[in-house]
Amino acid sequence: HAAVPDEIMLDQNYPNPFNPTTVISFTLPEYAYVTLKIYDVLGQEVATLIDHQLTDDGSQEVLFDASKLTSGVYFYRIIAEGLPGDEEGSVGKVFRSTRKMLLMK
Repeated sequence: HAAVPDEIMLDQNYPNPFNPTTVISFTLPEYAYVTLKIYDVLGQEVATLIDHQLTDDGSQEVLFDASKLTSGVYFYRIIAEGLPGDEEGSVGKVFRSTRKMLLMK
């Protein structure tokens, strides 16, 4: 079992550039409500991979299929909300992170 980090980590997708699928991975230090969305360069949402879902701590992987999208730069953004009533002091703490990826067809 890998060591659980102190904070949420959003990893670079792999492979990158990709066509048509890629894996987005992240690691949670504790249970959290996770939202993971994909945006185009204009900031428009093009896909929701996880929608405010209670997610286990540890490493998580999500497969993204971009076969319906055109080539170009996209961004993936995670929002993770700590559970209310957590005694470790992260009550209501919200973590956001965004990374860039490249779809080449």
